[in-house]
Amino acid sequence: MKSKVESKKVKSGMGMAESNRVLTFSFCLFTFSLAVFAAGCAIPQVPSRIVYEDPVNFVRLETDGNVLPEWPPSYFAHPTTFTEQQIRRILKSITVQEHRVRLQKWFQGEAPRVPVFREEEIDLLVPQIAEALGLAKESERVTYYLSQPQTSIKRIITSGGLYLKGTELHFILGNWQMVYGIPSYGMIYDRRYPMNPTVSKGFDVYYEQENAVVHQSTSVWDWLLANVKDELVIDLAKVFPAPTV
Repeated sequence: MKSKVESKKVKSGMGMAESNRVLTFSFCLFTFSLAVFAAGCAIPQVPSRIVYEDPVNFVRLETDGNVLPEWPPSYFAHPTTFTEQQIRRILKSITVQEHRVRLQKWFQGEAPRVPVFREEEIDLLVPQIAEALGLAKESERVTYYLSQPQTSIKRIITSGGLYLKGTELHFILGNWQMVYGIPSYGMIYDRRYPMNPTVSKGFDVYYEQENAVVHQSTSVWDWLLANVKDELVIDLAKVFPAPTV
């Protein structure tokens, strides 16, 4: 009788041990899967070098994945030398206009064109961009990020990038005075990708000297999302005398 009881206890103990092993294995498998999932969802880092940074603004150099080491025609014309006066003239000549479809224009008319940057923003950017273009490699673009904190989780941002190919300066305005709220899950995209819009763009970018603007072909999809004129290409040969370009 005693041996039967002991036999049942042994079997019961073996069952509990087996159950614990299954639970332990399941927990380890779940933890491993969660780690793999988290790694897959992690925001990739863009290779970059800081030129200037303060608590709310920065100018940095980012590696452009579209520049191929084995294909020299894809290289940017970096490093290059600009005076601060030249950079200031370029930035002050760039304007932005709220994008309105035909129906909006019918009721509201054309939106006014206003400067992209305020005077204090130009004062901040001019020396930093001039330095960045002098430090940039042929595969690096200059990116800028300006923000005005509103609350602990909300800020107004203006950001984008620029690079030089031949005598053509490509200026990208990713965000212009956009209200950005930090998501509850904490992934902050605006500082990681300053050239990417945080929402669909609702503005067009212009350069005051119209004959210096190089027009580009765009898709219908870009037109529908108001992304047609988010990249401005300026022929510097028409902006500055030949010896300075």
